[in-house]
Amino acid sequence: MGPVVVLVLGLSCLLLFSIWRQNSGRRKLPPGPTPFPIIGNILQIDIKDITKSLTKFSKVYGPVFTLYLGLQPTVVLHGYEAVKEALIDHGEEFSGRGRLPLAEKTNRGLGIVFSNGHRWREMRRFSLMTLRNLGMGKRSIEERVQEEACCLVEELRKTKGSPCDPTFILGCAPCNVICSIVFQNRFDYKDQNFLNLMEKLNDNVKIGSSPWMQIYNLFPDLIDCLPGSHKTLLKNFDDINSYILKKINDHEESLDVNNPRDLIDCFLIKKKQEQENHKESSEFTNENLTMVASDLFGAGTETTSTTLRYSLLLLLKHPHVIAKVKEEIDHVIGRHRSPCMQDRSQMPYTDAVLHEIQRYIDLVPMNVPHAVTHDIKFRDYIIPKGTTILTSLTSVLHDPKEFPNPDKFDPGHFLDESGNFKKSNYFMPFSAGKRICVGEGLARMELFLFLTTILQNFNLKPLMDPRDLDTTPVLNGFASLPPAYKLCFIPV
Repeated sequence: MGPVVVLVLGLSCLLLFSIWRQNSGRRKLPPGPTPFPIIGNILQIDIKDITKSLTKFSKVYGPVFTLYLGLQPTVVLHGYEAVKEALIDHGEEFSGRGRLPLAEKTNRGLGIVFSNGHRWREMRRFSLMTLRNLGMGKRSIEERVQEEACCLVEELRKTKGSPCDPTFILGCAPCNVICSIVFQNRFDYKDQNFLNLMEKLNDNVKIGSSPWMQIYNLFPDLIDCLPGSHKTLLKNFDDINSYILKKINDHEESLDVNNPRDLIDCFLIKKKQEQENHKESSEFTNENLTMVASDLFGAGTETTSTTLRYSLLLLLKHPHVIAKVKEEIDHVIGRHRSPCMQDRSQMPYTDAVLHEIQRYIDLVPMNVPHAVTHDIKFRDYIIPKGTTILTSLTSVLHDPKEFPNPDKFDPGHFLDESGNFKKSNYFMPFSAGKRICVGEGLARMELFLFLTTILQNFNLKPLMDPRDLDTTPVLNGFASLPPAYKLCFIPV
């Protein structure tokens, strides 16, 4: 039998298997577009704007539908009711982490973000408790953020009102907050190790949000054999993790169990306690610690810095909004002390602006994939255990029933008739339910303190007419990234 015949037979078997698998799997799943063999529905999706495609499908198949991304079925939840019902009402059943081949390769099921089951619960519980307890009797996390806000102001003063791209400086501030929590110490903005760390984190978000990486997650085995930006991303991850592991080794040598300095120390103390208690199969290993720290860096640095960068662009675009925020800052805080979190309750307009920024930019449009932890009946459909679930956060944050003119930037979405701050259940930029972002409280604190401190000390000057500023995201894959821009920070 010749090689050509073998190849044809092999491809035919693969094609038949693909058709059989898709047809057998679709019987009780929610409806959706008919998939092609092997490639599924990929040709029916705009890979550059997946959220637009999901909205289009929801109009045909309803708020719960099935897409085949390659051979694997993925159930999509579109709209507030479906997302809430799954993530909150059935939080436990939808608390699994969905399949994401790139993350499986980088994280290997470790850490917080991409782990599952017992490991995920242990790492999440530890991280939440440590973030809550760090600094008790010492510097609180709020003090760390305030200190970094002052350092940020000093760096911005060095620009002397000249045009600058704020990307790097706005990335340094949240990264340093994470560094002070994980490593105890912040870095100077010109420290070479710090610069390398920042560059790799920034690089990975750009690569991870590109159309190429969406293709990679569909056909990882095939694309692993090809050159491309996925190789750069994997090398960056290895470099970051090597740096973290070196820090862990240094901490082990100087550990004082009675005086934990940071998150690494807290983890190592817990690891030591479990070893002394002869606990079998402990999750507290250096490998897991490396990934927990890496997760905190990745999720806690780039998401906040991107939001800050987008915030300044939107404020430049809407100078009347800046004027109102500055008026509130002058009235509540003044010029002679640093902003603190207690101020936020007295600043309803500023609070509304921060919420509207996060709603409008829709930073992680499709959320991180979830998975069902066991077979579940959901709205008369049977979703098998392990099925990946995509929750469209765009459909919640841009719901016209809750937010009139959702594509318009309007802080009034979060204000009542009297100008008081108005909460909304639809505000889900950090997701919802069991898998809600561990660092939500820290991120919200950073956004408030960094932005109010910047506006307290500077006037923002665009390089063009505000009406000509483009706020359309340049990438809209995993994250929505703002276009590059420059501005001047004019000291007040």
